[in-house]
Amino acid sequence: MAFELWLRFAPAVDFLSIERRGHQVTHHEHVDKGNSVRLLVVDDEPHIADLVATVARYEGWQAATALNGEEALREAAEFQPDIVVLDLMLPDLDGFTVLDRMRAAGAMVPVVFLTARDGTADRVAGLTRGGDDYLVKPFSVEELMARLRAVLRRSTGPSWKRSVLKVSDLVMDEDTREVRRGGKLVTLTPTEYELLRYLMRRSPAVLTKAQILDHVWEYDFGGRSNVVELVISHLRRKLDDGREPLIHTVRGVGYVLRRAAE
Repeated sequence: MAFELWLRFAPAVDFLSIERRGHQVTHHEHVDKGNSVRLLVVDDEPHIADLVATVARYEGWQAATALNGEEALREAAEFQPDIVVLDLMLPDLDGFTVLDRMRAAGAMVPVVFLTARDGTADRVAGLTRGGDDYLVKPFSVEELMARLRAVLRRSTGPSWKRSVLKVSDLVMDEDTREVRRGGKLVTLTPTEYELLRYLMRRSPAVLTKAQILDHVWEYDFGGRSNVVELVISHLRRKLDDGREPLIHTVRGVGYVLRRAAE
């Protein structure tokens, strides 16, 4: 299964299943600099670093990875990230040393620590040594991205641009996870939110049931495509509520989110 199809913000990351998928992401991808966030992911487990970097790229960010401390320092100097995800336990330099050297080199970039250690002393040390947040493995990719956005908002202040999707009068704030139709708040389950988010991000493209299954549920449901129909039905009921329908069925193909006139 193609990695980009099954990726989503999972409630928890199963690192063994990620490793079994055998996906490889290029170590360092440069794209159009523009105004997108530059993220450096430092972790000695390639599948974790690649997963976080790929999710960030899906969000429209730029991402680079490093597998040890020395490599992280070189990448930080070259890539000049806006924010860093930094594992504390690296094979050469520990995360604290990496951060100290980055700070000594003048890089005041915000840092979110990753670690397998969840003791209070470790958390306090991570924050008092200059880290901006601290997340324990195994972690939720969704939570990590939310924390990264929160740290960026705190560090950049009013200049931080919120991630908002909009189709017609339907608005989704990806930072707060709030969805509104015509200004009215719509309460969604996590699965409904992810399916709607996928439709909005790909609008006005038509998505097949297989694409939706792979992206939202992460794995093959063995032909149980009726689960997509069920969630689509729930979404329509919550979103429409007497308004113009936005989710349309393309017979024999799948679903699309757009205004009827488009």
